[in-house]
Amino acid sequence: MGGDEFVVLLEDLDEDEQVAAAQAETVGEKIREIIGQSYLINGHEHHSAASIGITLFCGPVRTMEEMLKQADVALYQAKADGRNAVRFFDPAMQTAVSARVALESDLRRAVSEQEQFLLYYQPQVDSTGRMIGAEALVRWRHSERGMVSPAEFIPLAEESGLILPLGHWVLTTACQQLAAWAAQPETAHLTVAVNVSAKQFHLPTFVEEVLALVDYFGVNPAKLKLEITESLLLDNVDDIIAKMTALKACGINFSMDDFGTGYSSLSYLKRLPLYQLKIDQSFVRDVLTDPNDAAIAKIIVSLAQSMNLAVIAEGVETEAQREFLELNGCHAFQGYLFSKPVPAKEFEQLIAKYA
Repeated sequence: MGGDEFVVLLEDLDEDEQVAAAQAETVGEKIREIIGQSYLINGHEHHSAASIGITLFCGPVRTMEEMLKQADVALYQAKADGRNAVRFFDPAMQTAVSARVALESDLRRAVSEQEQFLLYYQPQVDSTGRMIGAEALVRWRHSERGMVSPAEFIPLAEESGLILPLGHWVLTTACQQLAAWAAQPETAHLTVAVNVSAKQFHLPTFVEEVLALVDYFGVNPAKLKLEITESLLLDNVDDIIAKMTALKACGINFSMDDFGTGYSSLSYLKRLPLYQLKIDQSFVRDVLTDPNDAAIAKIIVSLAQSMNLAVIAEGVETEAQREFLELNGCHAFQGYLFSKPVPAKEFEQLIAKYA
């Protein structure tokens, strides 16, 4: 059916639907296991994985197009469940996919109009209680649904490629806000952290895009901090390092977001021109009750110190968490203890509180 998609038609299955389903699943699992076996190409070992969607031709006669669509829906569910799996078509699954298609259509329209998006800012505070910066976080105010959760639309933007124009809007808006704050004495010291997706970073023109925005808005590059995740290191690391190095040479800083939750290759970490490691909120949440999370937080701080990197903890919600982190060498914090993400005007009202 395509470069990496195949259709398998099984004939003469049992007339009992449940038995037929079991037979189909057996064949699907056999295919998945065989494709999953390692193989050699030019002396190097490789692995592949198959996601398989199954639908049964039973009940009222349906068209082959409808059958293939149902199998495709099941295939999407197999991928959504972590890939390398077999899943059956389910009408409820079709409803979920239809909702996703509608949301993607709305997101595409919103990205082109750019009127429904807002940039919120969450304070970053040092151990003295002084506000040192903010993380810029995009929000979508849907014309009918109201505020759509970032957990819902950011993955969709990534999958559909819409993260590229959306990410450009976020970076542009953040630079514009940074320039406005630089013109006011009470906010001139603030840095702004902007999340950058792997798709953005892999653009051949990414460095030029960032530098053009910095130049256009007259931003002090040292006040702009780009947050990347470990997943960025899974592909073409040398290109990533070259781009980071070029931007670092111009004064732009980098923070490794969600550190410790993904790839965590120390051999790559030492090559990256990073400024900061960010302790993920999943470790901070139970840092007082889970010895493993406490140990990980301490290790990240120690690693940052040994590499002369700054460290910041996100998801700090209680004074006890802040005290634990500070006691163990972390002196910058972000979380609901200080403020939830808020619009720029509301953020500016917080500055006096953390002056």
